[in-house]
Amino acid sequence: VQLQASGGGLVQTGGSLRLSCEAGRTSRNNGTGWFRHTPGKEHEFVATISRNGGFTSYAESVKGRFTISRDRAKNTVYLQMNSLKVEDTAVYYCAASRGARAGCQVGQYNYWGQGTLVTVSS
Repeated sequence: VQLQASGGGLVQTGGSLRLSCEAGRTSRNNGTGWFRHTPGKEHEFVATISRNGGFTSYAESVKGRFTISRDRAKNTVYLQMNSLKVEDTAVYYCAASRGARAGCQVGQYNYWGQGTLVTVSS
């Protein structure tokens, strides 16, 4: 398994969750991103972080509410989600590139985790 995502669950509007993405040997410490998917829609970019953590980028819909970070010693990337809204409900996937940095396009990522479900209730 290249990437293992965890941390999803059920939370009320305004609540918080922290997702984790642990990387395997091949994909660890590369540019890593989070995407989300809801039925009938394409994968939506959420956030990305570079290998050294110096570059981050967010979708407009989550700016100011979500924070992506990484712990290189633990080969883990986190997505802290605060002030959650009903429209944040989705299956969240982490993905890693082969390079040091990747952007907001699905095609820039080579390895994908299995997804973790986040449900925000009103």
